[in-house]
Amino acid sequence: MKKRLAFLGPAGTHTEQASLKYDPGALLIPFSSNSTVAESVTSRITDEGILPIENSQEGPVNETLDLLIHDSLLRIRHELVLQIKNYLVSSKKTHEKDIEIVYSHPQALAQCRKFLAKHFPKANLVASMSTAAAVEEMLQNPTKSAAISTKRASEIYDTKILSNEINDNPNNLTRFVVLSPEDHPLTGSDKTSVGFSFNQDTPGILHSTLGEFAKRGINLAKIESRPTRESLGKYIFLVDLEGHRKDSQVSEALKIIRDKASVFKIFGSYPKYQM
Repeated sequence: MKKRLAFLGPAGTHTEQASLKYDPGALLIPFSSNSTVAESVTSRITDEGILPIENSQEGPVNETLDLLIHDSLLRIRHELVLQIKNYLVSSKKTHEKDIEIVYSHPQALAQCRKFLAKHFPKANLVASMSTAAAVEEMLQNPTKSAAISTKRASEIYDTKILSNEINDNPNNLTRFVVLSPEDHPLTGSDKTSVGFSFNQDTPGILHSTLGEFAKRGINLAKIESRPTRESLGKYIFLVDLEGHRKDSQVSEALKIIRDKASVFKIFGSYPKYQM
């Protein structure tokens, strides 16, 4: 039986491309938002869901981070990285000089900021739910609009490509995570993602907490923070570390941190993606 894999749709998004890269044999099921992707897995409509979590140009995808922190008990089971190539597309009747509106997902608009400022400084930039949804919206207003999308979306909707690979930085990579009810068993080459916060912001508390990893020779791949939503100035710290939560040294460090923290959540352990 094929794995049912939820992704941010419709067909033609970067997330669909990541889904095909992750499991070409899966039954891909599109959903209209990151939250409905996660909910489909929680309710067992699908087996797994794939979401973007970090871009090399624009940094974290906050919607995905907030979903993991506040709104979901799902675990990260896999990660993968996709090179992102954005295209400017339009209906076949549209002339580039007439474009007044450019539709796309906010991440894609940000990744092409310099291109848009140079070529369409007066255009109205309109956020869409996805890069493929942007093409649908553009086609509803075909005479004066364009969309930033994928090459596959252009083919699906039979549009013309006005400009190829318009990213401001050609080294444009997005990291995706696969969400599942359970994370991945030990492989020997793993990462673990956790989040934690403290009731009181005392001097050195973050330093001493991170020191628990250093004492045990555990490398931290990434650390960042997000607001807790409780009050201004309160944050939850998000850490990616090398090793599996069931590794003895990692498990020991996480137990000590759990005891120190007011909020503590393991987002999952999963195989490190090999570039």
